[in-house]
Amino acid sequence: MNVYEIPRNTKGEGRIIFIFSRKAFIWTAVGIVIGAIFKFIFKLLNLNMIGIIFMILFGVIGFIIGTCKVPETSAFEITKKTGGENIDDVIKRFFKFKREKGKIYVYDEDNSVKKYETKDEGGNLNG
Repeated sequence: MNVYEIPRNTKGEGRIIFIFSRKAFIWTAVGIVIGAIFKFIFKLLNLNMIGIIFMILFGVIGFIIGTCKVPETSAFEITKKTGGENIDDVIKRFFKFKREKGKIYVYDEDNSVKKYETKDEGGNLNG
């Protein structure tokens, strides 16, 4: 019986400590730092255990953002449009959209760039 490698998209990410890719490790570290801020606040209130729980919770949320993809389902509007994409890419695009104040740039068939204004994220396009 032969052994065959299953092709998968790793995008050149090396693994750190078996479960962490570089991206997941960075997102986890960011989550832990945010949790550490809450831990410091709760430590001032003599609620150290709750602070530790917040650190773990934000670390797990960071790991999920760095590792998982948006599920492909037609049950919700957001998953119809972003299904199969990395969660962190969706978050980055959302903040870029908000920073540009609702402007999106679309490449047309003749490679010309057209700018559209939107009423809201996912709203109707007005050319």
